[in-house]
Amino acid sequence: MGMEPWSLILVIAAAFIFIVMFFSFVPVRLWIAVKASGVKLGIFSLIGMRLRKIPPVRIAAPLIKAVKAGLSVTTDMLEQHFLAGGDVDRVVDALIAAQKADIPLDFKRATAIDLAGRDVLTAVKMSVNPKVIETPVIAAIAKDGIEIKAKAKVTVRANIDRLVGGAGEETIIARVGEGIVTTVGSATTHKQVLENPDSISKTVLSKGLDAGTAYEILSIDIADVDVGRNVGAELQIDQAEADKKIAQAKAEERRAMAVAREQEMQASVQEMRAKVVQAEAEIPKAMAEAFKEGNLGIIRD
Repeated sequence: MGMEPWSLILVIAAAFIFIVMFFSFVPVRLWIAVKASGVKLGIFSLIGMRLRKIPPVRIAAPLIKAVKAGLSVTTDMLEQHFLAGGDVDRVVDALIAAQKADIPLDFKRATAIDLAGRDVLTAVKMSVNPKVIETPVIAAIAKDGIEIKAKAKVTVRANIDRLVGGAGEETIIARVGEGIVTTVGSATTHKQVLENPDSISKTVLSKGLDAGTAYEILSIDIADVDVGRNVGAELQIDQAEADKKIAQAKAEERRAMAVAREQEMQASVQEMRAKVVQAEAEIPKAMAEAFKEGNLGIIRD
C-alpha cells in the first residue's frame, strides 16, 4: 500500500529540513577545504568547535596558514588563545612574518603580546621596517633668555622582548621633549643651538630614552628649529612693571597717610578753636558773677 501524498510531502520536507540543519551545523565545506590543504583536522573536531561556541573558520583558516608555513601549532593552542579573547589570525600572521624575517618569536610570547593589547603583527613589521615618530613643536629657553622652538623626528624599532609591559609612543615623545628642553636650557646662548642643531640630537640620543619602553630608538633628527620670544626681556619688562606698580602703591599709601595726618591736624585746630570760642563765651558770665559777689569793681576817674 503506498503512502498518502500529504505524508510523502511531510517526509520530504522533514528530510530537507534535516539536511539544511545538518549542513548549517556541520561545516562540511570547511572540512573539505581542510582536507584538501593536507591539514589534520577531523569533522568531529569542527563539530566540537561549534559546541564550544567557537566559529570553526576562525581556527581552521589560521591553522591552514600555520601548517603551510611550517609552524608548530596545534588546534588546541589556537582554541585556547581564541577563548582567552585573542586574535588567532593576527598571531599566526605575526609568527609567519617573524619566521620570514628571521626574528625569534614563539607562539607563547606572540599570544602574550596579543592579549596585552599590543598589535603583534605591526610590532613584527616595525622590527623589520622602523617607524618614524614626529614630536610636536617643543619650546625651550636658552640661558640668554631666547626661546627656541624645535621639532624632532624619532626613528624607532619595536623591541619584541619589551612589548609586554613596555611603555608606548607617548613615553618616547615625552622623554625626547624633556631631553630637548634640558639640552637647550644648558646652552649659553640660543646662537649655539641654531649653529649646531645636531648637538641636540646627539645629547638627547645619549640619554638612553628608550629604557623601559617597547621600542628601541635608532636616531633622533631635529626637523625644524626656530627662534621664538625673547623671554628674558619679557621677564625684565614684567619685573619693571611690577616694581612700578609696587612703587605707585607705596606712594599712594604715603599720600593717604599724609592726607590722614592733615585731616587730623585740621580736626585738632577746629577742636582748639571750639574750645577758645567756648572760653570766650564764659568770660561775660564770669564777670557778671564777680560783679554780683563784689569781687570786681570799676574805677572811675
